[in-house]
This record gives sequence, C-alpha cells and structure tokens, in this order.
Amino acid sequence: MISDLRAMAKYVEPGTRLALPVDYAGVSMAMTRLIIERKTRNLDLVCVPTGGLQVDQLIGAGLVRSVETSAVSLGEAGGAPRFNAAVKDGAIQLKDATCPAIHAGLMAAQKGSPFMPMRGLIGSDLLRHRSDWQVINNPLADGGDPIVLIPAINPDVTIFHAPMADRFGNVWIGRRRELAAMAYASATTLVTVERIVDESLLANEMSAAGVLPALYVTEVAVAPKGAWPYGLWGEYASDTAEIVRYARAARTAEGFADYMANAQMEPA
Repeated sequence: MISDLRAMAKYVEPGTRLALPVDYAGVSMAMTRLIIERKTRNLDLVCVPTGGLQVDQLIGAGLVRSVETSAVSLGEAGGAPRFNAAVKDGAIQLKDATCPAIHAGLMAAQKGSPFMPMRGLIGSDLLRHRSDWQVINNPLADGGDPIVLIPAINPDVTIFHAPMADRFGNVWIGRRRELAAMAYASATTLVTVERIVDESLLANEMSAAGVLPALYVTEVAVAPKGAWPYGLWGEYASDTAEIVRYARAARTAEGFADYMANAQMEPA
C-alpha cells in the first residue's frame, strides 16, 4: 500500500486510460515528471473535468494519443500551448466534452452502469462530434422526450496528490469529492501525498468524512511539494510565476524542450 514514486510510475503503461484532476484539486506533478522520464506513450487522458499544466506537459512530451476534456488551459497564464498546437496539427484526438458529462461518465462507472442519461446536452453542437454519445427517446415517456446517454468512463489508472494519508492507506481528500469519484471509477488509484501519519484518519470523527478509504487506493507514495508549481489546499499556494514561465517557454516545441531539459523541477 505504501510505496515509492518510481514503483508507482510503473502502473502507467503504454495505452493506459489515465484520469487526472482539475488544477485546484490536487495535481501530482511529481508523478507527471516520472511518466515523462519513462516515455510512456499512447496515453488516453481523461481530465476531471478540465486539464492544465500536467496535461500540457504530457502532450508536449509526445506521450498522449487522446484527451477527453471540457477545457485545457493554464488559467491566469493563458492557453495551454502544447495542447493547442497538438489539436491544431491533429497530433492528438480530442474528445470534446462538458464538465457535467465527464462527471456523469464517472458516475456511471462507479455504479456499474454502462451509461448515465443527461438532458443538458440537447441542442448542443457537441453531439455532432461525439458519436459515442447516443440520443434516444425517454423509454419512460410517451415520446418526443429525447435524452442523451453518456457512456461510462472507466479509467485504467487515476493519479492525484493529497495532503496526507495514514499508514493504513486511507487518504485525506477533504472537500475534493471529484477525487473520490475518480477512484471509485478506476481500476487503479495512485496517490502522492505530502506526508504519512500514524493514526487512522477514519478513526477520527473530525476527519473521517473527508477520507478516501484504502479500499479504493492501490498505492500511496510520499512526495513533498508534489503538486508544485500548482498549489495544494491547506498546504501551499500555486507558484504563478513558474507557470507563467512555462507558458512563455512552451509556445514553441523548441522552447518546451528547453524548459523541460533545464527547468527547476521542484521548488527551492
């Protein structure tokens, strides 16, 4: 249950369908660096529900085959340059989605259902580009009541970063319930944390409600400042200057390569 980073990175194999969290929910940049180091290719990314620096770096490294997402950006630093270039060049397959649709797909998976119905997509142009989203008539109505079926999203691997885990493998995720949804839907869940504590997080009434039980966690590894240059709730703020520096460098493939080869890959 308690592992190390390099051992955990081996779970991400070529062709893995990999679920990754939104930038404020606990991004494991520590694992991102190891995946890039291992040159694990043909990854199919699922952004829950949007992507940022982590996704852009994996794309820039040439490791990504497809991305299912409702957006990819660097927030205040602007657009995600390697993602934008890959979409323009047709280097990756883009599965355009919405935030509710991605969450619906994960919900279907965690319930063991092949799909989840949604109404909000009716009338959207997205339906023209997602042949896997099916529109049917509501079988419980008399007719003329279309509804969209979102296929279950079953990631092979989920990766995120959290403040702490206990020695039993329970992970504190606080209010970030999307992390729990990702873990419930995935075959494998890998978590990097700031620290390991001895006492059971589930035994404390004050912390138990914000804990992802070890039942849903495959392995945990300690990675201090493992979300950097992103921040981690209750621990440290984002390093906006570093994200801006990346955004400027990665506007070209050459600049991206230079940044990745020479950048400080962890906080001072």
